[in-house]
Amino acid sequence: MAKRNTTTIELYKLKDGQKRYRFKVYVGVDPLTGKEKRTTRSGFKTKKEAELELARIKLEIEKGTFRKERAETYQEVYDLWVKHYENTVEESTFVKTTGIFKNHILPAMGNYKIEKINIDVCQRHVDEWAKKLKKFRTVKAYAAKVLDFAIKRGYLQTNPFSHVDMPLAAKKKSILADEEESENFYTREQLVDFLACLEKEDNYKAFALFRLLAFSGMRKGEALALTWNDVDFKTNEIRINKAISRGKNNQLYVKSTKTGVSRIIKMDEKTMSILNEWRKKQKKEYLTLGFNTTKSKQLVFSNEQNEFLQPTKTRKWILHVQKKYNLSTITTHGLRHTHCSLLFEAGASLKEVQDRLGHSDIQTTMNIYTHVTKKAKEEAIMKFADFMSI
Repeated sequence: MAKRNTTTIELYKLKDGQKRYRFKVYVGVDPLTGKEKRTTRSGFKTKKEAELELARIKLEIEKGTFRKERAETYQEVYDLWVKHYENTVEESTFVKTTGIFKNHILPAMGNYKIEKINIDVCQRHVDEWAKKLKKFRTVKAYAAKVLDFAIKRGYLQTNPFSHVDMPLAAKKKSILADEEESENFYTREQLVDFLACLEKEDNYKAFALFRLLAFSGMRKGEALALTWNDVDFKTNEIRINKAISRGKNNQLYVKSTKTGVSRIIKMDEKTMSILNEWRKKQKKEYLTLGFNTTKSKQLVFSNEQNEFLQPTKTRKWILHVQKKYNLSTITTHGLRHTHCSLLFEAGASLKEVQDRLGHSDIQTTMNIYTHVTKKAKEEAIMKFADFMSI
């Protein structure tokens, strides 16, 4: 027992050479595990400060009033929170989230004592994130999750992030960004030109993929996870029940759809005919590479090793065609937006579009509908002006 109560105060140095003192003290046995418990204190500028804190802790231990603080800093609370968080989300979401913490939140807040974090501290960092990050609201939301966890564990009473004022300038930037993003689509005529130019190229796989995206509205990750047994050429239907995403160690893996719900969509005969033609070409091309593509679980779109096609590949393909033929620039995801917009122009209802695209929230569908109706109104007044010609 005497050995357990022997505590040494150690001297250590910070990166800048400054001296600090620390100690680790035995505080008893955990009644749940039977294991010894210890607590560490560090950061004391003088040995005397460390001795006083050690004496205080020992006195509390004797009185039975000591409560070991399992987490003192934001980083320590984060370390506890992230273990629980990993079990609640998809692997790809976990990787993206930890990336946000690593790049933005922990460098800013990691060393703060958890009980010292107040509204002013949170406001300062939100303002900083707003100046340099487009999605600063997401960063703020994740930073707040750790403090919510701290409240549940009794480290804090309220979450100071709840009282932060969102920067006005950043709000304006966000509105402009949303407007720019809403232009990420082709009109009917532009889409026809794009696909015609793409068909001229010696890349039928890219042509089939982009045609499918534009005429189905499916997400790129959903298209790249498709296998031939998901495609029914008899009924002209495609089953969408999975997607590829990037997980730990930058590896691609199959997961459920974004909403976790599968759906079956009807396709037009021309797109299905193009897919069928690609299936024949794939069989011939990949046979020369040593792959049998007649198996039911064969990927519709794969790389030269007959493995998952890297999602970044589509960006190279679409930019090549747009630049070569001097076409308007949209992203691969813009083809999904294009499909949605053209569905509305063709007279589809909100519910029909929501179901086809797999939107979990009708508001997402309505936002695109609002943009399309705005465009239609602008075109209507232009047609009126051209008609009057005065």
